Amino acid sequence: MFNFFNNSNIFIWIEKFINFLNSIFFVLLLVALSFALIFSPPDYLQGDSVRIMYVHVPAAWISLSSFSCIALLSIFNFIFKIKNLKIVIKSIAPIGLMFTCIAIVTGSIWGQPTWGTFWAWDARITSMVILALFYFLLISVNKLIIDEDRANKISSFIAAVGLINIPIIKYSVDWWNTLHQPASIKISGTSTIHSSMLVPLLLMFLVLILYCALIFLMKYKTEIIRIKKKNLKRL
Repeated sequence: MFNFFNNSNIFIWIEKFINFLNSIFFVLLLVALSFALIFSPPDYLQGDSVRIMYVHVPAAWISLSSFSCIALLSIFNFIFKIKNLKIVIKSIAPIGLMFTCIAIVTGSIWGQPTWGTFWAWDARITSMVILALFYFLLISVNKLIIDEDRANKISSFIAAVGLINIPIIKYSVDWWNTLHQPASIKISGTSTIHSSMLVPLLLMFLVLILYCALIFLMKYKTEIIRIKKKNLKRL
């Protein structure tokens, strides 16, 4: 299994995955946008402004799942010192930060017609801003600290502390009185979103996941090339 993650072997697979994702991405994007912008009905209260949801919600999901993944991999890397995990973490972090910012900005735009204001320091929004700061700290540590062992220790600590913020973001609308509406999609329980809106939402989520995969693979490929060049200079 670990031989699969050898840089030389995985480089070939990365090229294949990138080519495959490129071949289907724009078709799926067109389908998802058609459902989100044309076939999906306007909300009976919010009207067409509800369509922001098709970017905002998937972006928030990706933001939370990316940091959870980073935190778990950081802890795993801290214990077992698997070098490739560090490359994976460094490749995921910018994606997570980007989608956290997208979630915050689209939420702000959606808030204006819904709440009458672009910004409110309620529990959900504030905890998302804190998440963006954790992403920024992780990226900064990996960029600025040259000593890899020290960078691993600091980033693992930041990721572990930041992981505490994930359930706070998730359950903030249940624990406190906030402007943000409760979750409409529930794994355990009855979802309150109609299928005419759920299908476009899931399609947009799939498209953004594929986009994340493309960015991740290209970033991972770049990191492998950088490491190879670094090793060649040492010889």
